Amino acid sequence: MQRQELAAWVRLLLTPGVGKETARKLLAAFGLPEAIFAQRLAALQTVVGSKTALALQEAPDDLDARVEQVFTWLAGGANRHVLTLADPRFPPDLLQLADPPVLLYVMGDLDVLSHPRRLAMVGSRNPTPQGEANAHQFARALGQAGVCVVSGLALGVDGAAHTGALEGGAPTIAVVGTGLDRVYPRRHLSLAHRIAVHGAIVSEYPLGTPPLQANFPQRNRLIAGLSQGTLVVEATLQSGSLITARMAAEQGREVFAIPGSIHAPQSRGCHALIRQGAKLVESAQDILEDLRLVEPRTPDASVEELFEGEDPDALLKAMGFEPVSLDALQARTGLDTAHLQARLLELELDGAVGRLPGGLFQRLSQA
Repeated sequence: MQRQELAAWVRLLLTPGVGKETARKLLAAFGLPEAIFAQRLAALQTVVGSKTALALQEAPDDLDARVEQVFTWLAGGANRHVLTLADPRFPPDLLQLADPPVLLYVMGDLDVLSHPRRLAMVGSRNPTPQGEANAHQFARALGQAGVCVVSGLALGVDGAAHTGALEGGAPTIAVVGTGLDRVYPRRHLSLAHRIAVHGAIVSEYPLGTPPLQANFPQRNRLIAGLSQGTLVVEATLQSGSLITARMAAEQGREVFAIPGSIHAPQSRGCHALIRQGAKLVESAQDILEDLRLVEPRTPDASVEELFEGEDPDALLKAMGFEPVSLDALQARTGLDTAHLQARLLELELDGAVGRLPGGLFQRLSQA
């Protein structure tokens, strides 16, 4: 993009009184930003108020510095991009939003934004150990199935989801609430670098934007908008993840939720979503089948038919050598409860696995 063209887009959003909604109205009325700034005052006043119309006729004092900041950032790597609403590379799914971003900053692979399989995974910043493990295991299983996981780089479920997806060999998208010259939380600095290499980090906020609380609910619409469905792993009733789920539903996307203990506050948001119509899921396979990313398994298939042609040690490999829960095995293998329990019973009878208290299983040393 030429400097003058980008400067016009930056100027538009820097103009006092011009937010995303007003900017879109002006673009719809007059075309590209350069055309907006060429309008007479009377013409501008047909779209915006007198005060904003006057502001549009004067370039902000810090415009040159802000444009220079963007170009300096772009020069820092070939994987850095600024997309405008008029850019043919702008994600088509975001154009369908009622309030798409006017500018989109991206660090990473632009092609990932139109990956054919995209699922949002969101949840609590303070999950239970089981919730964090579920996020990691579901994301890893989905990644192994070729699904690009979209999340928000926050602590807890978000971080576990990004990490699991990368371990599964798939790209992942992080939509953040700060400028892309900042990483929040700092604890995820290394993870952010990995995502930029093997996926993309996305923000609609200008460079230098700090982690303001009001930005995070807004960015949730982009998480939902970039995804074909949204999975809520764990969430309280006040969680921002429920905002993401609501936005996904409003956009006609599927919403999934993992049930949990009735005694855990982090499960109440998921249970509320399920009561409202979200689909209860117990394994990654449930999501893959619902989104028609894999062929559904035949419900009455025998265990022998189910595993025909597969590595007979596949389940043992999935278990590893540490105690593991049934939920974790479901996420790792994609098998439903009935088939997984049948195979575990078969292995238990063969002396390959043993049961531990609390619904855990352990691979025996002689296996």
